[in-house]
Order: sequence, then structure tokens, then C-alpha cells
Amino acid sequence: MKLNSLLIAILLFAITSIRGQENQSPKFGKGLFNLVGKDSTFTMKIGARMQFLAISNWEDGEANESNFLVRRARLKFDGFAYSPKLKYKLELGLSNRDISGASEYTSNAPRYILDAVIKWNFHENFVLWFGQTKLPGNRERVISSANLQQVDRSLLNSKFNIDRDLGIQLRHHINITDTFIIKEALAISQGEGRNITSGNLGGHQYTGRIEFLPFGNFASQGDYKGSDLKREPTPKLALGVSYDFNNNAVKTRSNQGDYMVNEEGVFHETNISTLFVDAMFKYKGISFMTEYADRNADDVFFTNEEGDIDAVQIGSAINLQAGYLLKKDWEVSGRYTNIDWDKLTGNTNQSQYTVGLSKYFVGHKLKVQTDISHLEVTNGNNELMYRLQFDIHF
Repeated sequence: MKLNSLLIAILLFAITSIRGQENQSPKFGKGLFNLVGKDSTFTMKIGARMQFLAISNWEDGEANESNFLVRRARLKFDGFAYSPKLKYKLELGLSNRDISGASEYTSNAPRYILDAVIKWNFHENFVLWFGQTKLPGNRERVISSANLQQVDRSLLNSKFNIDRDLGIQLRHHINITDTFIIKEALAISQGEGRNITSGNLGGHQYTGRIEFLPFGNFASQGDYKGSDLKREPTPKLALGVSYDFNNNAVKTRSNQGDYMVNEEGVFHETNISTLFVDAMFKYKGISFMTEYADRNADDVFFTNEEGDIDAVQIGSAINLQAGYLLKKDWEVSGRYTNIDWDKLTGNTNQSQYTVGLSKYFVGHKLKVQTDISHLEVTNGNNELMYRLQFDIHF
């Protein structure tokens, strides 16, 4: 209740501040409104976004599940404070799926906060980040859910991503030539995911990433957006490698998954390492993205609270995705994902094939997307999934 009251107060304050200035409101997709301090020592852009999803699943030809839901509903605040070199971002999730995961580790409270981070450009090309935000992991995860090429991310991302965490990040880039750019990122984080209030369990998490852009920057940061909506006039390529080491991790998927608690209530701790290799290519409406993920652990097995033998979710995955932007901003896309679990986990391997169709009315800010996926499960039941999603961002 307190947070809801705070959100209402913020919106009322912002609306009151811009009364009589409607003709200065930004164009559609550029935020609901922008606030600028009288002395220009701060700015705040306020935005909102919603995703409405319809989904149906069939297992071996039989109707299994259908659902309509607000997939995402979020408020976003960003700008600078005191100096343009000190930027900030606050993003709050309001839908049930955005805030799910309340537990004793989050003080039994909904997980409203997605991002709460400041970014300080303290020297030349060096930027220090502090707060809760996405770690520099796989490219598909760092791409905003607002800018996806298909309805949602792949199985690789859902099983292997390292998502958000609280900590410090150092970002840097260097221009080797007029077109060749290298970007680096280092992060030290708590190691248990977002909105954890119980204090640090186990050790800390260390993440490093390096990217190579041999043909220069993409238009409008297109290396972290699905689809070639800018129809790049020259080929653009981004190659990235990330390595994550979670020291004495206490969750089954590094900083994601379930807590590894044994029947005596003691945490199972083990070092977990995750490797990501990815690439993004765009040229004249053609886009191609590929990712590889691999997770390993020092001590795979543990006895869970029920007294059964459980395992860290180790294995590897590959994702291949491509699309072509047609006239009038219609796009066809395809994706193949394979999950290859280590035999020690006892999990069944999966392969998924997805075909998608999107219509972009105002780029990613207003779009309709639909896709159909066939999931093949080793020694299990195959599944067919159909999805339709409407996306609007102010």
C-alpha cells in the first residue's frame, strides 16, 4: 500500500508540474512527459509500457492450457542529476508476473523494483554503475523486453540467463579505428538476483564481458534491439563474450533458480561458472542473432529439504534467430533453440522451433507480434504453442 501511494504521489506531482505545458510534451514513444529543473541541474523522463498476451499450448495434439494476461506493465523514470555525466534509471514492474517471487529472502514483499541504478561518467570513456540492474550477460537478456523480435525470449535465456543483481559495474569503450570499437564491462554483485533483502548468502558474483564492433556502432543502439528497423545501409556486426563466476552460489542456476537448502536447513554452496558467446548482424532489413551458453559447477549434487538428491542445473544451449523486415514494416522471423542438459541433472533435452510475424506501427513502441512454436522433448511429450501480443510504450 505504501508503494502504491508513493507511485500515485509521483504521478500527481509530475502531472501538476507540466500543467499548461501540453504543447511541450514529447512525441509518442518518447515518454509521457519530461521534467527539467529551473536551473537545468536535473531532468526526468517518465514513461509507461504495457504488453497484453494471449497464449495457448497443446501437448501431443490435446489442448493443455490457454491464458490471457497482462504480461508486463511498467513505469520508467530516467534522466540526469546535477550533471549530464551522472545519469539514473528507475523501472518499476506492476503486473503479477513482474512482481512475482516474494519470499523470506525479499522480506515476503512483492518485487516491484526492476532497475534502480545510477551511472557516473567519471573519466573520459569510463562509466561507473551502482545499484540494481541487468548484469553484462547474454545479449538476448540485455535486450529490453520492449525491443524483442518475437513475443518473448528463447529457452536459452529462460534456463541460463543471469538477469539482474545488486552491485557495482564498470563500463568502458575504446575506438581502435574510425569504425572498430571495443566495449568492456566488469561487474561485482551480490549473487542472488534482484530485490534480495536477507543479506549476502554464500560469496559474491563476478561478471566480465567484452564486445567487438568491427564495422562501427549500429544505428540507434541496434546491437541491443531485435529486428533491423533502421535498415542498416552498411553491414553491422557485434561479437560478444561474457564469463560469470558465482563464488559459493546458493541457487541452482547461479543467481537464478531455487535456493539449495538441505533437510537440515543449511545452504548448499558451490562455485558456478557460466559462459556466453553471442553475435548480432544487421544489413538492409536482414537481422541475425546467435547465442551459446554453458554452465558448470564444482559440486553438482546436494540433498534438498525433502531429503531427495537434487542437482545444480548444468549444461549448454544454443540459440539461432533471424528475421527480414518487409515493406510497410512487416517482419517475418524464425528461431531455433536447443537445450542440452548434462546427464547428471536428470533433465530432458529440448529443441524448439519458432516462426514469428510482427507488424511495427511505430517501431517497437507500438507493435503487434504473433508466433507459433513446436517444442520437441527427449523422452517426453512434444508441445505446440501459439502466442499473440500487443505492445504499447509511451
